[in-house]
Formats: sequence, structure tokens, C-alpha cells
Amino acid sequence: MIKKEVLEFYKGTSLYTDLGLYTEFAKNLPDDIGELCLLQRNQIIHPFDLQNEEMRKDNNSCYGDMTKVPKTTLCYENDLFPTAQAILSELLRRDRNYTVNRKIEDKVHVCCREQSILLASILKAKGYSARARSGFAKYVNTSSKQAGDHWITEYYDTKFERWVLVDADMYFHKDILDEYHIDFNLLDIPREKFIFGAEAYLGIREGNLKSDEIYYSSSPLTLGINASIHGLFYDFHSLMNDEIIFLHLPKYIVDKKFKLSEQEYDELDNLAKLMLDPDKNFDSLKYIWENNEKFRIMTGGLNG
Repeated sequence: MIKKEVLEFYKGTSLYTDLGLYTEFAKNLPDDIGELCLLQRNQIIHPFDLQNEEMRKDNNSCYGDMTKVPKTTLCYENDLFPTAQAILSELLRRDRNYTVNRKIEDKVHVCCREQSILLASILKAKGYSARARSGFAKYVNTSSKQAGDHWITEYYDTKFERWVLVDADMYFHKDILDEYHIDFNLLDIPREKFIFGAEAYLGIREGNLKSDEIYYSSSPLTLGINASIHGLFYDFHSLMNDEIIFLHLPKYIVDKKFKLSEQEYDELDNLAKLMLDPDKNFDSLKYIWENNEKFRIMTGGLNG
């Protein structure tokens, strides 16, 4: 049984998930999780697809007529809209009609992290305990058996008294799911289909995962233990209601260029083991959060 204070904590918002004046708008969005995810999916284009020249020529893509997307807009608008409030505000600025029929030129170009925090923020506004989660998933890449970095959303189902994993970023129509060979429910993802950041990190440390099985989508790709550290800290911060952006990582790790001492790895081992059961170990994780400053002093972007 999860402690009441833990569930209350995840009803709270961060600077990334607080919707401010848009909270009432979010409350009035569909309550059905499938309808809500499909609606959200139709507001957003993934930047990876905008970078694909062939996709840009597709006038009948899963997003609509890609030839109508202005060439002058950023492929990645993540830097412009790092918070759920910013994403929702911009969508409504472009078109007040928040429907599945949004014009393609009025969609926002952001990634799985932003999909994750937007869905979490809407669910929080509706009174759910919800949190963004970061890790790795094989199902996001049809051309590889590797698990790529990915963010999803987790909300607490009070009826069945359990957490439910949801992927709004991949929740397309059925033909798209077939193309990705997704044969499970993205509205209730089996836990074995998603490798949480701590699981990836410990998997590599303990030899249960090979370094080339886990990647972070940098250019060139970041593989193995370094990739898993990204997922570990993204997920740790998310578990503390602090859904940091892709550019941010602990300064001490970046300054050392990921070349950590065995003592520093031992610290991360301990953190990761606690994160395997974040509800049971919530108090211990909160203690680390409040007392280990180096896990929270970020660098990246202008701060780098």
C-alpha cells in the first residue's frame, strides 16, 4: 500500500508541470485517457520527423500534409517551450480550437519529454497523482534492437490501486502502431517493455545489459553507462517533481566528462537501487534530494 503522502506529493506540480491560468482549461479536457492522449498527440510533431527530408515531402503523413509546415520554423521547439504551461499556451495562441483536427502548421514541435510533462500536468490538474518517467525503450526504434532514451507518463489508478504507464508520444492511430510492431497497450504499458533509468544503469553496472544495448540520442550517439546516467538523473529529478530539460545534468559529472571514481559510482549504485522501488523508498530518495547538493547542481545550455 502506497503512503498517502507519496500520492499527495505527485498531485503537486513543479515549474515544469504547473499550468497556472490554464489549469481550468486542462480540467475540462477529456477524462478518458485514450481520448486525451490521441487529442494531445494531434497537437504535436516530433522534431525527428521534421529533420527527415523524405518525410517533409509527405502530404499524407501521420501528422497531416508535411509540405505545409513552414520551413522557417524550428525543427526543435523544445528550447522555446520547456514547460507544460508554455506548450499549452503556444498551442492556444496558434489556434484556440484544441481538437484532433489542428492544422499541421499550427502544431508544436517537441519531443517525448514534453509530451510526458504535458500529459502529467493535465492529469495533475484533474486531481490525479502523476509523474513523468525517464528511461529507455526498444519499441521507439523500428530499425534497431537497441533501447533508445524515452520519456513516458505514470499516473495512479485509484480504482485498481496501481501505477499505470502511458506513452502519449507514441499514441498514433493503429496503422502507425503496426508499423512500429507495438503489440501492447500504450495506455497501460507492461513494465517489462520500458527500462527505467535506474534499471538501465544497474543493468550495465552488473553486466546484465551490454553497453551497445542502451543509447542516448546525442550526435554521435551516447552509449552504455554514460547514456544510462542521463536516464538515471532525468528519472531521479522527475521522481522529485523536477522534470529537467535534456540539456541539464549534474555539474560534477559533466566536469569530469563522465569519468567517475569508484566511490562516485557506488553513490549512483545506491541511488539507482532505491529508485527501483521509488514509492517504498520515497523517504530515502527525498533525503538524498534534500542533502546531496551535487545531484541537483545542474549544468548545460547557458549554465554550461
